[in-house]
Amino acid sequence: MTLPPLTIYRHDRKNRALITLAGEIDLETVPLVRASLERCLRDGIRTIDVDLTPVTFCDCSGLNAFLNASQRITAAGGTLRLHHPPPTLVLMLDVAGCEFLLLGLPFGHLPPPPEKAPATTAPVPPHRPVPPVPALAGGAV
Repeated sequence: MTLPPLTIYRHDRKNRALITLAGEIDLETVPLVRASLERCLRDGIRTIDVDLTPVTFCDCSGLNAFLNASQRITAAGGTLRLHHPPPTLVLMLDVAGCEFLLLGLPFGHLPPPPEKAPATTAPVPPHRPVPPVPALAGGAV
């Protein structure tokens, strides 16, 4: 089975770019993603929006590319935002705690926030001091 290639479209408006990725982002195609984001930086673009609507799959190499690009773009005074990511990428971003990269997430992608548990009034067990650890010969602990 042949994987669909990754197609990259870029539309610039002054110092802002919209990059639309279409296809699959994996180990074979992620160099194209990295190169397009790096090219934006070299061209003086500081606000990059990445539309992932036509992306059918993104593995952890894609996540790594987006996190690296975000770090470099932020260091240059810019921002990177991902729009409409595929469910696999949403799950990875959620697990990794990187939701700050997301903007324009379709309704229902992430589960609703957990409801706050009611405050309990159970007594807190008393603190027990931990006995000191004896030092080993030679002063090493």
